[in-house]
Formats: sequence, structure tokens, C-alpha cells
Amino acid sequence: MYAIIETGGKQYKVENGDVIYVEKLAAEDDSTVEFNCVAVSGDDGLKLGAPYVEGAKVTAKVLKTGKGKKITVFTYKPKKGEKRKMGHRQPYTKVEIQSIEA
Repeated sequence: MYAIIETGGKQYKVENGDVIYVEKLAAEDDSTVEFNCVAVSGDDGLKLGAPYVEGAKVTAKVLKTGKGKKITVFTYKPKKGEKRKMGHRQPYTKVEIQSIEA
């Protein structure tokens, strides 16, 4: 059984026991969060929602919140002597899928 969930403007295909990195959530470590299901596949076939499947939810446990690896962003304008170098670390939340209810 798998489900497609939506969080942070992105969709993820998840199964029980999966560990995924999602956009930062306003949740503390070791707490549980619920996600809406866009689609659920089970024994009775695939159910699609418009936009979400009625009565379906995915429960996950927050493992940790952190920042990703640093990326360098460099912009410049040729022949003008204008340049700018910045770094960015994207915040994330690591969650473990505990149950899928359809």
C-alpha cells in the first residue's frame, strides 16, 4: 500500500516505514503530524482525490529539523563590475511514515 501526500507545495510517494525529507514544518521533534492524501493505492485499487481523498490520511513522526548542505549563489553583470556572492541552507524536516489510512 502506498499513498501520495502533499506538503510544502510538493508531492511525495510514501509507504509505511519510509523516511523522507520535506520542507520545514511547524512541529517539534518526536511529535506526530498528519498529511492529506492526493491518491491512495491499496487492495481495492487506486483512489484519486479532487483535490484530496475523503477519509484518507497519513500519520508521520517528526525525527528532526535541520538545514541542508550549503549552496553558493553567485550573480554578476558583465562589464559593470557588479557581483554578489551568497550562500543558502534550505531548512527541512525529517519525518518517518508510521501509518496510511484509506
